[in-house]
Amino acid sequence: TQPAGYYYHGIWRALDGTTVHQLTNNSAISQCLSGKVLHLYGDSTIRQWFEYLISAAPDLKKFDLKSRTQTGPFMALNYAKNILVTFRCHAPPIRFGNLPVSQARYIANELDGLVGGENTAIVIGVWSHFSTFPVEVYIRRLLSIRRAVERLLTRAPGTLVIIRTANPKALSLYETLTNSDWFSIQRDKILRTIFKGVNVRFVDAWEMTLAHYLPHNLHPQRPIISNMLNVVLSHIC
Repeated sequence: TQPAGYYYHGIWRALDGTTVHQLTNNSAISQCLSGKVLHLYGDSTIRQWFEYLISAAPDLKKFDLKSRTQTGPFMALNYAKNILVTFRCHAPPIRFGNLPVSQARYIANELDGLVGGENTAIVIGVWSHFSTFPVEVYIRRLLSIRRAVERLLTRAPGTLVIIRTANPKALSLYETLTNSDWFSIQRDKILRTIFKGVNVRFVDAWEMTLAHYLPHNLHPQRPIISNMLNVVLSHIC
């Protein structure tokens, strides 16, 4: 199959026609997101993107919502630039800690509650916590999210929707025996198939992790995350 891209001097070059801008500092990120609402939904690999944004762009001020550090929800605001960034963990199945029932929100339901529009970008990343469950559970969840995305794009066609794929991770003996990359790549193929033909953009986290010299990790290291966010921000602005 056609590769998604390659690294040159540590910078990701996409082969799908996307011009990837280098938006890595506070000024560039704030300018790109000016007047935008960015909603992040998913697991800890998406939460990692929220954490990167507020560290790379200190003008994004995180509100203390008294929420749990693993599950959120989180919110950050740049009042001067009219920027809102949020993160919310997907509903069960999840494999870490406890999630209050009041915060168990399904992504499809959240999407149905959005107005959307040209100033709104949505990022969805759902895969890691489903790899130890029957694949049918994952298929049903993605089909539900796909239908919600289609409803959102019908009522607000200008909304940008970005899907994060799975990525390879470090394989300890335990992970190799119980939750290896084989399970992740099966779900990655399902994800791409279900959203084929829908007006969404992809961040190919699998190839962006695989092609980098840094070791594989469930939560890729900062240079890889920086490149992933460059792709996201390039789609937005």
